[in-house]
Amino acid sequence: MNPSYRWVIVAAGALMTCVALGAMFSLAIFLEPMSIDTGWSRAGISSAMTLNFLVMGIGGFAWGAIYDRVGARPVVLAGAVLLGLALVVASRANSLLIFQLSYGVIVGLAASAFFAPMIALTTAWFDTNRSLAVSLVSAGMGVAPMTISPFARWLISAYDWRTAMFDIGVMAWVLLLPAVFLVRRRVPPTTPA
Repeated sequence: MNPSYRWVIVAAGALMTCVALGAMFSLAIFLEPMSIDTGWSRAGISSAMTLNFLVMGIGGFAWGAIYDRVGARPVVLAGAVLLGLALVVASRANSLLIFQLSYGVIVGLAASAFFAPMIALTTAWFDTNRSLAVSLVSAGMGVAPMTISPFARWLISAYDWRTAMFDIGVMAWVLLLPAVFLVRRRVPPTTPA
């Protein structure tokens, strides 16, 4: 495999962390319109973010163990499917509990499927420039609030919070599912006999 393919791994990892964390952190944009529309308390809605972080911490261990057994592609594929599904379900939630479970638990689980596996995969692809590559994958998290949150605000202004969250879930599938197929295990170079 072409050694320059390693930068495709970096780009895929940055995209995945950006979309996953951006979808998660956009909850602040949804808070007011959701509270007004549903009558749910802001504290109840915000508790989904607490659940996100708790589940991400636990999920990171689980996804890391699965990555060690089956590799990165199945892990990030599961994360991509779960992320879109969780956002679509959360957009249709008719109770606070359903919202907290879908957005808090499933989005947190999905988001944790990207960071550790893509960092591990990136380090496997790089012998030189490893720090730069890992930093670029991690930068996806830093860029996340500057991309998904303004998009969510625009969608909410143009439509409503349910449509916005649904559209972000579909967008997650549209962006992440093709990116999953860019994820490949590094094949060590063969030495001539």
